[in-house]
Amino acid sequence: MLLEVIATTVKDALDAERFGANRIELVTGIKEGGLTPSYATIKQVVQSVSIPVHVMIRPHSRSFLYDKYDQEVILSDIDVCNEIGAAGIVFGALTKENTIDEELLKKVTARVKNMNFTFHRAIDESNDLLSAIDTLKQYPEITHVLTSGGVASAIDGKETIKSMIELTNKSNIKILAGSGLSIENVSDFIEFTNVEEIHFGSGVRKNNAAIEEIDSSLMESLRSRLVRGSIK
Repeated sequence: MLLEVIATTVKDALDAERFGANRIELVTGIKEGGLTPSYATIKQVVQSVSIPVHVMIRPHSRSFLYDKYDQEVILSDIDVCNEIGAAGIVFGALTKENTIDEELLKKVTARVKNMNFTFHRAIDESNDLLSAIDTLKQYPEITHVLTSGGVASAIDGKETIKSMIELTNKSNIKILAGSGLSIENVSDFIEFTNVEEIHFGSGVRKNNAAIEEIDSSLMESLRSRLVRGSIK
């Protein structure tokens, strides 16, 4: 079982690694769903940890619809991540009709080079998640899809997530489940969906608050539950 943890600072990233995370999603603006962090933050985090760092590429939180100016920023930020040596990017875009923006996606996939590419929870706002997965499967550059199953909590979206996992079986895409997962519910969720990668944010932070620090005791409890259930 791969555990991805959100980090917003260098200390967050160091703590996440020390407490047992396998991968970091690096963001700023965590309460806005995650925005692109600064150049210096990306550079320092990549240089400070040994686990993979996937960087959020999202210029604003207004929507997942991006104009030509946004797109220039997005592509430049991807180039920066390549130059710094990030392991991957996290990005998603939709059309006005809430379908995958393939025109922009083609530009992005042309820039990711050897990095991993997670298509993020923009997919949860698409008008048909399974159809969106079929579209994303056509792009070999996409390695992961982060989803809560089209609803606020992955627990409520577990049926859809299970279907998404079945649909991506033997493809280039791994489903990464996140939002609403907790130490108490994660084992049953994994058993039901057969997911192999999970994503935690506030669920491993003090007081379960997005702006608090990562809690070592919560991380320890989470890792211990995953191991106890033979989910490694």
